[in-house]
Amino acid sequence: MTVTAPRILVAGIGNIFLGDDAFGVEVAQLLARQTIAESVHVVDYGIRGFDLAYALMDEYDAAILVDTLARGEAPGTISVIEPDLAALPDADPRAIAMHSIDPLTVLMLVRTLGGQPPPVYVVGCEPLTFGPDEGLMGLSAPVQAALAEAARIVVSLARDLLGAGSLGSQRYVVDSGQKGRP
Repeated sequence: MTVTAPRILVAGIGNIFLGDDAFGVEVAQLLARQTIAESVHVVDYGIRGFDLAYALMDEYDAAILVDTLARGEAPGTISVIEPDLAALPDADPRAIAMHSIDPLTVLMLVRTLGGQPPPVYVVGCEPLTFGPDEGLMGLSAPVQAALAEAARIVVSLARDLLGAGSLGSQRYVVDSGQKGRP
């Protein structure tokens, strides 16, 4: 009997033209330069939410989504959450904006399309700004400073999933050291 390692998808999400929204894309680019394990696939999905939804239906054993995550914390704060997939409603694909799709909507879309997402972990960074209406290239200083720590957390999560097959109740909450509000 051959035992294969769990297949894990690491998906960077975000719009590079909206300031800190590029966080997930930047982390995916950092991780793409290193090898976590052969069965860990790092992909920069950017704003391609439909592509991500279909990828989540592609027999992955787990997924780590990396994106901005506004939770009211100090900008640059990294959080890891495990969404309750059983509580997700279905999404109406006709009501989804093609280039502004968030992780929750992607997970709902998977169910709407008849799939079942694998266990999902979201590594998120509290944003400082998404820029003015005309857009903004580049991350704010606190979010830029959180990139390496976020990449480290993603690697740790992936290795935990490879080693134990499940993270159980383990939680990762990291404060990047940036305090205060803008």
